[in-house]
Amino acid sequence: MDSGISAAARALSRADPLTALKHVALRADPPALALRGIAMAQLGELANARALLRRAAGKFGAAEPVARARCVVAQAEVALALRDLTGAEQGLDAAATLLAHRGDAANAAFARLVQVRRLTLLGAVEPAERALGELSLPDAPPLLVALLNLAAADLAMKRIASAGAEAALRRARAAATQARIAPLLHEVEQAEAQLRAPVARALVGRRERPISLHELPAVLA
Repeated sequence: MDSGISAAARALSRADPLTALKHVALRADPPALALRGIAMAQLGELANARALLRRAAGKFGAAEPVARARCVVAQAEVALALRDLTGAEQGLDAAATLLAHRGDAANAAFARLVQVRRLTLLGAVEPAERALGELSLPDAPPLLVALLNLAAADLAMKRIASAGAEAALRRARAAATQARIAPLLHEVEQAEAQLRAPVARALVGRRERPISLHELPAVLA
């Protein structure tokens, strides 16, 4: 890996896409295309990100299966952000399996996490919980720990389990703080605000009051 690719990858790991682009913006080799795609995704330019990642995957081809599988995973995450739930599934399981067999545990787990998030968006809570429960990474980096716990909090909120959601968000915040990635911490803060926000309203006669997730089980009972 050359110095430009290394510097761009480090910048993207800190969620600094502009710095990453300074190193690879004018390059068209497969690693640079992949990093440009991830940078575009971090900037919210999802259509451009998808196109770049597809080009990178095509250029890697069968000769570099691990790099190609990583592009497939990145494409799936972009598809998920675009709410293209069919596109998010394409090739993802095979990519996750290959990465796990080749010893890339972190990216394999990230691929499985994308699958969990896809199932959650589809409303398949039980399969999503089972898939999340199978993810066990004792030495996972803080970024992945935060993302895993954000997914767990989302599922807990769908179960109307506020205590479980709070515990998962506490773990997510600790991991995000350790990772020192501002957008990740912002994502945790958004989830915490969602947990505090009203999720229903109670109408008694002509009066109405908001109901939080904490109160909702008692109201339903």
